[in-house]
Amino acid sequence: MNKKATLLDDSAIRRSMTRIAHEILEKNKGVEGLILVGIKTRGIPLAERLREKISQIEGVDIPIGELDITLYRDDLSIQHEHNEPELKETKILEDITGKTIVLVDDVLFTGRTVRAAMDAIVDQGRPAQIQLAVLVDRGHRELPIRADFIGKNIPTSQEEVIVVELDETDRQDQVSIYEK
Repeated sequence: MNKKATLLDDSAIRRSMTRIAHEILEKNKGVEGLILVGIKTRGIPLAERLREKISQIEGVDIPIGELDITLYRDDLSIQHEHNEPELKETKILEDITGKTIVLVDDVLFTGRTVRAAMDAIVDQGRPAQIQLAVLVDRGHRELPIRADFIGKNIPTSQEEVIVVELDETDRQDQVSIYEK
């Protein structure tokens, strides 16, 4: 793959996360009944960053969870034809029934990851509402899913790939676009 450009650097990612935190607070009129749930892998550090920003703004720590959607993927048999899928742990310590869940992920593309995440959440309880926060929305939806909170819309072609790198997982913060 050939790198075409860096679309977001560490400062742009930080500004996007601050804006998303404010938008979450505005839409939900504060933090009451709010739980952030990061979708493995890069959704988790993004959810942690949002929690930190919200804590700075409101002075309150809100609950956070981690969600593994591996077994909920509709393409599981295609991805893991010859070997078993690697399962990671789902950790949601709070009762989600009646709460507002904000799913957090790095890139929204076809919508299949979000559909799987919603299935996984509903298996944990019955939230009052599920919202979606993503750092990047690149279009090309296959399912009728849209994000409530978006760091940056980046229209792409099918031949392009968006790569999100975060300090917690990749030792740097940046979003880049590559040509296949």
